[in-house]
Amino acid sequence: MKLLRTLLLAACLCGLTSAPALADPPRDADKAFRSREQGRSMPLPQLERRIMPMMGGADYLGPELNGDVYRFKFMQNGRVIWVDVDGQGRVIRRSRDK
Repeated sequence: MKLLRTLLLAACLCGLTSAPALADPPRDADKAFRSREQGRSMPLPQLERRIMPMMGGADYLGPELNGDVYRFKFMQNGRVIWVDVDGQGRVIRRSRDK
C-alpha cells in the first residue's frame, strides 16, 4: 500500500512539473517560422530586399518581429524611420518624416 501511494505521488509530481512547459504560448519567432514553412510568409531576407529599395539610401539598422508584423528600422538625416511590413511584403505603416 505504501509503495502504491509513493508511485501515485511520483506520477502526480511528474505531471505537475511538465504542465507549465506545455502551457507556454508560441513565441513570435516560432510563429514566423511556421508561417514561412506553410507558405503564408516570405523569408526575412526576401522581405528586406523588397523594402530596402523603397527607402532612398537610408541606413538599414535591422528588423524586429512583433507578432505577425516585421518592423524594419532605418536612419536617415539623423532621424529614425520605422517601416512595418506584413509577411507578404506589404507595407502596413511607416513612421512620419518630420
